[in-house]
Amino acid sequence: MTRSATHATFVIEREYKAAPAKVFAAFADAKQKVRWFGGPEEWEKSNLKLDFRVGGKESVSGGPPGGVVHSYNAEYWEITENERIVSSYEMHLYKKRISVSLATMEFKPSASGTKFVLTEQGAFLDGYDDAGERERGTKELLDQLETYLKE
Repeated sequence: MTRSATHATFVIEREYKAAPAKVFAAFADAKQKVRWFGGPEEWEKSNLKLDFRVGGKESVSGGPPGGVVHSYNAEYWEITENERIVSSYEMHLYKKRISVSLATMEFKPSASGTKFVLTEQGAFLDGYDDAGERERGTKELLDQLETYLKE
C-alpha cells in the first residue's frame, strides 16, 4: 500500500439566530451536543463522551447499520467561554486512522445572533478521506446544529 498525506484548510461561516452563549453551550454541554452531533439519523451511534475542559477528551462513533464504523476522538486545547474553542481530533474507519485535524471555532455576536466561524486544518491520510468530503460532512453537522438551535 502506498502511504500518503494531503493537507488542506477550509473555513465555514454560519449565522445562527441565537446568542453566542446558546451556540457555545450546544458544543460544551453533553446533553445538548448529543442531540445534534453525529452522523445521519439512520446511523447506529455509540454514547457521546464529553469532558469539556482544556485537556479534556471527547469521543463518539457510529455508522450505517451493519456498515463501516466511523470514530471521532478529540482533545480540547483552548476554551474561552462563549467566544472560542480550539481542539484537535482524529477520525477512524474501524481502527484505521484516516485524518488528524486542528479545529478552531469562533462565536461572535452579530445583528442576528451569532456569527460562527470554523477553521479546520487537516492532514488526510492514505486516500481514505479528503478536505472536500470533510467540509461537506462538517456542513451537514452545522445544518443539524441549526435545526437543534431552532427547537
